[in-house]
Amino acid sequence: METNSQRRLAVLIDADNTQSSIMEGLLEEIANYGIASIKRIYGDWSSDAMKGWKHVLLDNAIQPIQQYPYTRGKNATDMKLVIDAMDILFSGKMDGLCIVSSDSDFTPLAQRIRQSGLTVYGFGEQKTPKAFVRACDRFIYSEVLRQERNEDNKEEPVQQTRKRFNTKDLKQDTKLVTMVRNGIEDAADETGWASLGVVGQKVANSNPDFDPRNYGYKKLGELIRAMQLFEVDERPMENSPAHNIYICDKKKKA
Repeated sequence: METNSQRRLAVLIDADNTQSSIMEGLLEEIANYGIASIKRIYGDWSSDAMKGWKHVLLDNAIQPIQQYPYTRGKNATDMKLVIDAMDILFSGKMDGLCIVSSDSDFTPLAQRIRQSGLTVYGFGEQKTPKAFVRACDRFIYSEVLRQERNEDNKEEPVQQTRKRFNTKDLKQDTKLVTMVRNGIEDAADETGWASLGVVGQKVANSNPDFDPRNYGYKKLGELIRAMQLFEVDERPMENSPAHNIYICDKKKKA
């Protein structure tokens, strides 16, 4: 069975609904899920609005796909992206597709690809309609990928500098608390303890857009500790300096 690092992925980018500032972070994120064997971006490259993309495409070896707008008000770019996605699907050479857009028009495409057994990773802004988010196996908001200038005029990911939710805010986020509690309940053994990794997977399976970075935390363990609603137990692994992390709901334990 292939590991995630060996999975072949096709990255299809809707330039009309994507900002060039996320590209470096986007490709780094995709590398966590597999190899970007195909990298294409769709738009009308004769338009002045696309001039800022040139250096980004060259630096990251992304293939621009030209699509002229045949009729005003109709998005031929979306149609071309969908056609290419279906060609890739039927080629049988990829293990998954990454659709980079905040446009809900790609919802049926994501659903169709998943029905065929391929993994769909979605990337878009937080304004992305929930229908498209839910149609993906995993959805990452581009706000955590966008690059900003720090005080030394160097680019760094937003998630390293964005303000974290404090404990009070996390506790008051009923959706977050419910997601984590449900994940623990589904993954817990008879003692009430559950592996942190399994909990994270359970939560992500039912909530494709769940990501600790949305709350200002790099890792799930950091987010869990900040919530102060759960006990955390680090258990040493046999013949290894690493630890397995287990969590338990204080409310259930009480």
